[in-house]
Amino acid sequence: MRDFIYHTPTEVVFGEQSEEQVARLVKKYGGTKVLVHYGGQSALRSGLLDKIFQLLTEGGVAFVKLGGVVPNPRLSLAQEGIALCRKESVDFILAVGGGSVIDSAKCIAYGVCYDGDVWDFYLGKAKPQQMLPVGTVLTIPAAGSEMSEASVITNEDGDVKLGYSNDMSRPKFAIMNPRRSFTLPPYQTAAGVTDMIMHTMERYFTRDDDMDLTTDIAEAIMRRMKTAVYDVLRNPEDYRARTQIMWGGSLAHNGLTGCGISDDWATHQLEHELSGMFDVTHGAGLAAIWPSWARYVMHENLSRFVRFAVNVMDVPNDFTDPETVALKGIEAMERFYHDIGMPVNIRELIGRDITDDEIREMARKCSRDYTTTCGCLKVLHAEDMEAIYRMARG
Repeated sequence: MRDFIYHTPTEVVFGEQSEEQVARLVKKYGGTKVLVHYGGQSALRSGLLDKIFQLLTEGGVAFVKLGGVVPNPRLSLAQEGIALCRKESVDFILAVGGGSVIDSAKCIAYGVCYDGDVWDFYLGKAKPQQMLPVGTVLTIPAAGSEMSEASVITNEDGDVKLGYSNDMSRPKFAIMNPRRSFTLPPYQTAAGVTDMIMHTMERYFTRDDDMDLTTDIAEAIMRRMKTAVYDVLRNPEDYRARTQIMWGGSLAHNGLTGCGISDDWATHQLEHELSGMFDVTHGAGLAAIWPSWARYVMHENLSRFVRFAVNVMDVPNDFTDPETVALKGIEAMERFYHDIGMPVNIRELIGRDITDDEIREMARKCSRDYTTTCGCLKVLHAEDMEAIYRMARG
């Protein structure tokens, strides 16, 4: 077992009336003038944003607005937000939306307090010394950014998608009302649950087999998310199932399922290049990549893949042929993805065959011009990345 530090400072306010506390929470964490950051028109049409504006006004909290966040949030909008915050003397960022909005809010919060280009942090050229506090009103459970230390941003100049992690970016609070997710389209719900499960699997598939409690927790989260997504796809207004999903997204990515073990993140890094090149839904991209990654690396810790097959995917263990059991677990995961409307290869994801040149370009970007590796269970070099992309063609 590895030594670890578990740091989760975010105050969670969970329930049907949770957004009523937004002004109190902003003021509790030092906010006097807020940037309310959000996505497209859905938050306006649902009435949530108007309610947030009203609650802030009634609570005596001044605010300015910046919408327009899209999936795979763009650096250019974050830079616009940085300029707005400086102009308006904003001292708190409130993200109303899902992971893309929260990631963009974190990027803005970093940049307001930095004299250089905020992209420096994502390139690893600099480390922030301070940032504005961030709070969240979660509407799309998926990314877990409402409790995590991570932010992922796409730079349109070169279609490069990079993540940066720093504990100072963990939101001060996360307001979670599962009813706000009732209107999510089935595809978005399924992609979000896929992301949650992958956040868990990126930590679960490890060489460290001796932190059994962490592994037990991870398996419970994955099983519960599988059950809950079926319930929600049958009945989008199943409040009980929606609560499992909303809380599961946070638990999957707040560090709990990584305590005492090493994590991998290769599938996420490989998918970032798919998102950067083709602007696909992140969860769907993960589903398209993971089966090929799994088959490529499973012999690095075959017993772990057997455990996953048996304990998470309900594959019978005959104890005589672990490789077959492991492969059946991967195949069962592919069936689950198809059941909930997710792809299992790149052709299904983008609707056409990917070219050799596109594969080489994604591997080049993922390896930062052949200078870095990714992954931990199996360290992937550029040639390994290319091999996985080729396997994932479909």
